[in-house]
Amino acid sequence: MSYTIKSGDTLWQIAKDHHTSVDAIEKANPGINPKALQVGQVIRLPGGGSPKPPHNGGGNQGGNGEIVGAHGGTNGGGNFVTYQGPASAYPPRDKWASYDFLWKQNSALMKFNDSPQEIQWIHEAIEKVSRSSGVDVRCILCIIVQESGGNVRIPTTNNGVRNPGIMQSHNGVAFDPAHPKESILQMVRDGTEGTKDGDGLKQLHKKYGNYYEAFRGYNSGSVNKANLNDPVGATADYVQKAANRLMGHSWAGM
Repeated sequence: MSYTIKSGDTLWQIAKDHHTSVDAIEKANPGINPKALQVGQVIRLPGGGSPKPPHNGGGNQGGNGEIVGAHGGTNGGGNFVTYQGPASAYPPRDKWASYDFLWKQNSALMKFNDSPQEIQWIHEAIEKVSRSSGVDVRCILCIIVQESGGNVRIPTTNNGVRNPGIMQSHNGVAFDPAHPKESILQMVRDGTEGTKDGDGLKQLHKKYGNYYEAFRGYNSGSVNKANLNDPVGATADYVQKAANRLMGHSWAGM
């Protein structure tokens, strides 16, 4: 099977999209330079690999090209607030801090672990995935910080389910130092749009109809709608902290 290089392509992404590996592509194309791919260049894909079907979140429609949540919002600030009860007791979206405020607040935390270039790639990935998924960009950002502090090298956890990457997704990809930009983008996609093994924020928001219950489902796998601080076997204050992050609140150890 042949493949024609498009703008922005990398061998890492081509390999992932066609169920193969970079090494296999390089062996099928002697002399290919992965760092000098040319638009219009035709390469061979090993084994007649076929592309994956577009990831549509189990039938959900994707975004419309806009960065959801990028405009509007409050000025943020303030201290930690104890939220409890059902989703209706948590702050509505029109009270959340602006994306600009939240990016400045949370990118400062990323500097403890990530390089300026890695932080820029995280920024680009969040916005790109918000466009494709329709998930509020502020939610993607805050769950990244909630799960990993934005540390691209966060260890993979496994408590019966493998959770890698900056969003600790359901058996998705982890950071690949050989392909940092591409793996950062995929980590954000896996947490937001889901993987073949589990839902992301997009599917959970569709399932529950609001972000707070989606957060509990993301953390726990199930939801006590009457009490979102019920950990259901996971982290009790997960939704409460996510809400405080979305409000732009700050606290020790955030």
